[in-house]
Amino acid sequence: MASPLQFAYRTQKAIGVTDADPVYEPLPGFVKPEGTLRCCVYSPCGRYLAWASSDRVCIVDASVGHVLTTVTIPNVFEIAFSPRGSFLSTWERPAKDEAGDATKNFKIWRTIEDVPEGAEKVPVGKFVQKSQTGWNLQYTFDEKFCARLVTNEVQFYNSDDLSTVWNKLRVEGVTDFAIAPGQSHNIAVFIPERKGQPSTVKVYNVPEFTNPISQKTFFKGDKVQLKWNSLGTSLIVLASTDVDKSNKSYYGETTLYLLSANGSLDARITLDKDGPIHDVSWSPNGKEFGVIYGYMPAKTTIFNHRAVAAHSFPIAPRNTIIFSPTGRFALVAGFGNLAGQIDVYDLEKDYRKICTIESGNPSVCQWSPDSRYIMTATTSPRLRVDNGVKVWHVGGGIMYHEDMVELYSVTWRPVPRENLPNIDPLHPVPTPHTSAVAYLGTVKTPSKPVGAYRPPGARGMSTPLHFRREDEGGAAHVMSNGTQNIGPNGFGRQRRQIPGAELLESGTRSIPGAAPADVAGVNGDENLSKAALKNKKKRNNKKAKDDNRDGEKKDAGGLAPPGQDQGMGSGNEGRSPERRGQHFNQQRHNRSRSRHNNFSGGNNPARSRSNTHRNGQAAAPPPQIQTSQQPAPDSLISPGNQNPASKKLRSLQKKIRAIEDLEMRHAGGEKLEDTQMKKIATKAAVVKELETLEKEGH
Repeated sequence: MASPLQFAYRTQKAIGVTDADPVYEPLPGFVKPEGTLRCCVYSPCGRYLAWASSDRVCIVDASVGHVLTTVTIPNVFEIAFSPRGSFLSTWERPAKDEAGDATKNFKIWRTIEDVPEGAEKVPVGKFVQKSQTGWNLQYTFDEKFCARLVTNEVQFYNSDDLSTVWNKLRVEGVTDFAIAPGQSHNIAVFIPERKGQPSTVKVYNVPEFTNPISQKTFFKGDKVQLKWNSLGTSLIVLASTDVDKSNKSYYGETTLYLLSANGSLDARITLDKDGPIHDVSWSPNGKEFGVIYGYMPAKTTIFNHRAVAAHSFPIAPRNTIIFSPTGRFALVAGFGNLAGQIDVYDLEKDYRKICTIESGNPSVCQWSPDSRYIMTATTSPRLRVDNGVKVWHVGGGIMYHEDMVELYSVTWRPVPRENLPNIDPLHPVPTPHTSAVAYLGTVKTPSKPVGAYRPPGARGMSTPLHFRREDEGGAAHVMSNGTQNIGPNGFGRQRRQIPGAELLESGTRSIPGAAPADVAGVNGDENLSKAALKNKKKRNNKKAKDDNRDGEKKDAGGLAPPGQDQGMGSGNEGRSPERRGQHFNQQRHNRSRSRHNNFSGGNNPARSRSNTHRNGQAAAPPPQIQTSQQPAPDSLISPGNQNPASKKLRSLQKKIRAIEDLEMRHAGGEKLEDTQMKKIATKAAVVKELETLEKEGH
C-alpha cells in the first residue's frame, strides 16, 4: 500500500510523483509524461492528479498512478478541481473564431463519467474568460452552487447545470468576490472607490441578496484580499493602494479589517508598528490568525477571532506566516529578498520556539498534511539554478533532498484529516533518507565570525599582542592611512623618528621653548575631557606653527637668508628636537642683532650686497657680530613666547623685511604706488621702534 504522504512535481521535461515518508521513492504505477507540459494539480480531496500537455489533459488515480480518463483538448494552460473533485475546469488562451467572435476558452468537465465507447467527453459548461487571474468558478463547500464574476454582477449556477443562470447578485462596480467555506453559504464582494465614494466590502447570504448581513466602508483600498476562516464565520480584508501618499513606502499603503458574517463585528485591526503588512493567515481552527507587519525587521502577532492580540513573536526579518494543517504549529519565515530562515513555533506549548531552519532561497514552502514535515523548493523562473526539493522535519532536521533541472512547481497531495495517523509530530524523529545525509555532507558549515580580517602572518600562535588583545575583549585594531597604529611595545601609535635623533620620552611633539602640551595641570587642563585636551593641543600646535611661518617663511621676497637648521648640511642631522630648537633660536637671535646693528649704522650692507648681485658683481659678506650672551628661555625673541611684546617684535621685523623688498624693487626701476612709497618713508621710525623694543627686552 502506498504511503499516505505524496508529492508531485513538474520540471522542464517531465512530471513526477514521489511517495514521501518513509520510502521516498517514485510512485511505482505512475508513468512519467514527457514533452511540453503546462501544469499539474491535485484535487482538494486528494483522489485525483491531473496534468495538461499541449494536446490533452490526463486525470490519474493519485493512489496508484493509473490513468483514469483523458480529455482531448489542446493548448490548456490552467486546470483546477472542485472542492470534492467532482468537476474539472480548464482554461485556454483567448482566441477568435472565423467570424471574429471570442471563443469559449473556459470549460468545465465532469471528472469521472461514463462515456460510450468511441465517443468523446463533452463539457458541462463553457464560458468566455479573457483574464487568467481569477479565471475559475468558486464553489460552495458541498458543490451545490458555483459562481463567476461578470460586469457589475456575480452570477450563480447549479453545479449540475451551467447552461442557465440560477441567480444574480447585482452590485454596481464589483471587482472581486469570495465564497465562504463551511456550512454557511455566505459571499463577500468588494467595490473599490468610485467618484469620491469609499471602498466597500459587503457580505450576503446566498440566495438572500436584498440586504447585506455585514459591510465595511473604508478609504485607501484600490484592491483587496478577502480571506475567510475555515468556518466561514469571519472575514479578513487586506486592503492596499498602489501609491502611498505619505511617501513612506514605494509599494503603497496596506490596512487590515475584520468582519463577522453575522454583522456583530466590523473593525479595523490596530497594529502597533509602522510599516506595510507583509502577510496575514488564518489558523485552520478558524479561531485565530497571524499578521506580519511593520518595517524590517517586522513584527509577528497572533490575534484571536475578535482581533485581540494574544501573543507577539520576537521582531525579526520575516514576511511569511503559515499555520500547519492541524493548527498546532506555525512557521514564520523570511523569503524573497530575505535570508530564507524559517522559525517553527508550537502554539499549544506557550508559543515555544522549536527550531530555526536555514532553507536557503526557496520560492515554495508548504506543510505536509500531517503537520510533521515542511517542504521547501526553489523553482523556475524565479531562480534557474539550485532548483530542487527539500523535506524538513518539524524538529528542524532535513529528511530528503533532490536536485532537479528547471523545477516549475511542486505540491503535497492533500489527505483528509480523518485518514491521517494520530501520532505526535515531534516524536519519534524519523530516520533521514540517504539523500539528506549526502546533502549534509556537501553543505559548508558557516564559520563563526571572528572579527576583522587578519593576514596569514598574524594568525595562530604567532598572533601579535595587539591582535590578541582584541580577542580578549580589548579595543579593536584600527588602521590609519594604511599604517598600523602600533608602537615599539605593541600598543598605541608609533612615534615619528628622525635618523640619529634621540627618542622622545613624551608621546607628542613639543614646541621649542613652550610648555609641554600633554602635561596634566597646565593652564587648568586637569578639568578638561580627553577630547577637549586633544582639540586644545591641536589649536596650540597650529597657532605656533602659523607664528613660525609668519616670522620665517611667509615673506619669501625678503633679504633674510634661508634657515639652515633643517635638512642635510645644517649640522642638526643628529640633534634631538629640543637641541635643534635651541640652536635655531641662537642663530636667529644673532642674525637679528647683526641686521639691526647695520640698520643703525646708516648703510645697509645687506641691501648693497643684493644690489651688487643684481648687477652681476660679487660682494664681500657683511661682518657678523658675535655675542657670547645666550638668550634667556623667556626672551622676547623666543618663538615659543606668546606675550604681547614678543608678538610686536615679530610684527616690526616683518615690516622691515617688507620695506627692504620695496626698496629693492624701486632700485631696480620698478614704479611703485604712492602707498608703497609712503611705507618706505616709515622705515626709520620702524627701525627706531624695533631698537627700543629690543633694549627693553634685554
